[in-house]
Amino acid sequence: MKPVARLSTLFAAALLLAGAAHADTVAKKDGILVNSAGLTVYTFDKDAAGSGTSACNGPCIENWPAVAPSANVAAPYSVITREDGAKQLAYNGKPLYLFKKDTKPGDRNGDNFKDIWHVVKD
Repeated sequence: MKPVARLSTLFAAALLLAGAAHADTVAKKDGILVNSAGLTVYTFDKDAAGSGTSACNGPCIENWPAVAPSANVAAPYSVITREDGAKQLAYNGKPLYLFKKDTKPGDRNGDNFKDIWHVVKD
């Protein structure tokens, strides 16, 4: 294999591994959705359920990181494609987010933030 081809193969493999490392699962705990690290999961009122898009881009996504889907997604979960091409997990058609100021399991610092961010309750 030529060095350039080998480098591109290694780069592609690294991208796949990086994407897999960021994939997350969510589960119900104490009446809310949390990710695999126990961090609270949120929805954004500006997202239209079922639209397949996220209204949180640019600086917004820096404060409200998207929950990346795991390999196995089944209803009521789905996957949307973000403006930047990244995949994002959705629940009942609404994209899911974390809040960067939630640093430990149980934190809910983003709940009702500006009256447009909400903990996912079920």
